[in-house]
Amino acid sequence: MQIVPIKEAMFPQISRIYEQGISTGMATFETQVPDFQTWNDKYLKHSRLAIIEGEDVLGWSTLSAVSKRPVYCGVAELSIYLAKEARSRGLGQMLLEALITSSEANGIWSIQSSIFPQNTVSIKLHLKCGFRQIGYKEKIGYGDGRWQDNVLFERRSTVVGV
Repeated sequence: MQIVPIKEAMFPQISRIYEQGISTGMATFETQVPDFQTWNDKYLKHSRLAIIEGEDVLGWSTLSAVSKRPVYCGVAELSIYLAKEARSRGLGQMLLEALITSSEANGIWSIQSSIFPQNTVSIKLHLKCGFRQIGYKEKIGYGDGRWQDNVLFERRSTVVGV
């Protein structure tokens, strides 16, 4: 297993994993995988990581800015996805810990995450990696004929912005 920076050539595998996450109904409000340019524009240029085995991408994680205002330059929201065949192997923790390290190396002092409450595996992962629950948004999104809630998590850096 290796954790490496994401390259554009990996996007077909990343989009397959993203589609798997979308299909669970528990990972995102998105309903379809965007094209590469849209995906690329959404995320910060640093801290784009993939966990690979040989040439196979097993998961990916990125950060997006929460605001364009300069005072929030050290605050980002994370995305993390694992391929079906990579789940329950500890790879999510490896990937998230690497993302935290990369984020701090790039001046991020606060990582935020919004998780569907039924995604208990993701909630446990975040708690294990030092996130704390900071809130709950009831009926924040509507799709597939139902309202969805989000549990809000934050991880404050112990080395950046202290």
